[in-house]
Amino acid sequence: MNVDPHRLAGVASTPTAHTLNMRTTEEVEQPTSTIAPYYTALNGVNQPLNMAFKDALWLTLGVLGVFILTIRIMEILWAKLRQVSAMSVPREKQGYWKISQWSWMPSLKKNLIYAPLWKKRHNREFRLSSAINVGTLPSRLHMFIILVYLGSNLIYLFILNWQNDNKWAFCAELRGRAGVLALVNMVPLIILAGRNNPLIALLKISFDTYNLLHRWMGRIVVIETFIHVIAWAIPAVADGGWRNVQKSILSSLFIGSGTVGTAALVMLLFLSVSPFRHAFYETFLNLHILLAAVSFVCTWMHCATSTVHVGGLPQLPWIIAVVILWLLDRLARVVRLTYANWSDKGFTDALCEAMPCDVTRVTVRLPRFMNIEPGTHAYLRFWGVNSWESHPFSIAWVEHETTNTLPIAAEKEPLNAVDRANAYTNVSFVIGAHTGMTRKLFEAASRSVRGIRIKAAFEGPYAGHHCLDSYGHCVLFAGSTGITHQISYLRHLLEGYNAGTVATRKLTLVWIIREYESLEWVRPYMDTILRIPNRKDLLRIQVFVTRPQNPRDIVSSSSTVKMFPGRPNVRLLLVKEVQEQVGAMCVTVCGPGALADDVRSAVRAVQGHSVIDFVEESFTW
Repeated sequence: MNVDPHRLAGVASTPTAHTLNMRTTEEVEQPTSTIAPYYTALNGVNQPLNMAFKDALWLTLGVLGVFILTIRIMEILWAKLRQVSAMSVPREKQGYWKISQWSWMPSLKKNLIYAPLWKKRHNREFRLSSAINVGTLPSRLHMFIILVYLGSNLIYLFILNWQNDNKWAFCAELRGRAGVLALVNMVPLIILAGRNNPLIALLKISFDTYNLLHRWMGRIVVIETFIHVIAWAIPAVADGGWRNVQKSILSSLFIGSGTVGTAALVMLLFLSVSPFRHAFYETFLNLHILLAAVSFVCTWMHCATSTVHVGGLPQLPWIIAVVILWLLDRLARVVRLTYANWSDKGFTDALCEAMPCDVTRVTVRLPRFMNIEPGTHAYLRFWGVNSWESHPFSIAWVEHETTNTLPIAAEKEPLNAVDRANAYTNVSFVIGAHTGMTRKLFEAASRSVRGIRIKAAFEGPYAGHHCLDSYGHCVLFAGSTGITHQISYLRHLLEGYNAGTVATRKLTLVWIIREYESLEWVRPYMDTILRIPNRKDLLRIQVFVTRPQNPRDIVSSSSTVKMFPGRPNVRLLLVKEVQEQVGAMCVTVCGPGALADDVRSAVRAVQGHSVIDFVEESFTW
């Protein structure tokens, strides 16, 4: 219900109009009771409707979460049924799982789920120059979700009493609505920002997607906060000029904290623009954390120091929840770091080896047993190499070793509980040298032929929620160091094939590299894979060298491992795989944005009557 502005103002007439233009002291109208009530307390604010829209927004997010969770549970159960029924049968018996059971699903994948926003471009970055990056485009599905959420906020924001003749009461209503919505959006904003967001594992949605939604939700929060301030300032200036505004900011902790918090949020918005964010990421990240902390503290003070209600504004519990969620994510990161990197056997260290083509191969030795799934990544820090920075890298290889000598008969058995107490975990990464920390790491490793061993910190593993065990046919595309993501799946699926625990009967790896020497990055891991029993039954490897220094190096060693000069025709390769499809197929890609877009386009082109799923591993910021 709307509050009668005339009753609150104590008059029946509407005051004359005033603007926010700067005026001299002589031009400033003396404070009057018809204006002053509408920039103090909750006069003119439609609080019941504000609370209704708060409930509606949170309910919408909750329903969306439950809907996605329901879909994910159905997908998991269907995949598990497919895996159990297909893992013990030969490839020719997987025909049932090859055909889509829902005729509308391939079209939905092609036109919505896997579709870029417009034609083809999605993860390929827009660059104005080599130094200026303006980011990527969201997918069609992501943009649909963003527009729906943005539209709902606009509707809730502007459902106001437009027939109200008292413009100061109208400003008060807008001020209350914008402030409530800004705080309402802060709760999901902070949930989506965390690496340890529980929704990642629960809904099987990547952190990259949550990061995209976080950026758009942050823009909504800043805009609504700015509207909240402007709607307060209009009657404040009309009542006593800009000196009145200055006096309120300096003399009132309630107004002053709100002003500082708003300034911090506006700075966050401008410092988060894509060119600055990409060019100075570490500076952006540190300022982002600092300004976010300032805005949280100021918002808390703003809500707590209000005299409207005993104990502050009704929104005080919301900002307390936001701060708690933010601190819990930080605490979870500290717990992860402590658990992974310290035990009674010592601390984590890393062997860093310089590889050809400006790449560092890093093997982190964790002082405990850790079970790490394929397709995961971790954040690394290195002592003496920009130690305050942590960056995400895909995990390529995992090995376990023990300090105790096992009996000969037990050497090939899995580590049992007793062995795990004495085990170390070696986790390997392949890190391309770009700028900043990765470049300094490569330069440090290059000083020694055998590499250097330094103290390191491992935070993770994260992700790993894409399971390929139920697919009869897997096609893995990797570009450059993207091989690290795919090679972990190769090992897992080959071992699962021998153990009879996966449905995979055909496995194709397509790796695109610039130079032949890049093979050295993963040679020890690939040698191990090629020695796995029965790997020739299902594994085919195709390596494309786009800039071979010596064409004579491009020689295929066998019928199952082939090398080619130049770039692959992704669509032609995928069409051939579909023609030989075994059961349900999954196509995954990890590499540069242009390669990812090519694979996405090819997957959409071959959508027909068969089951062809697509997984893209990426990290955009």
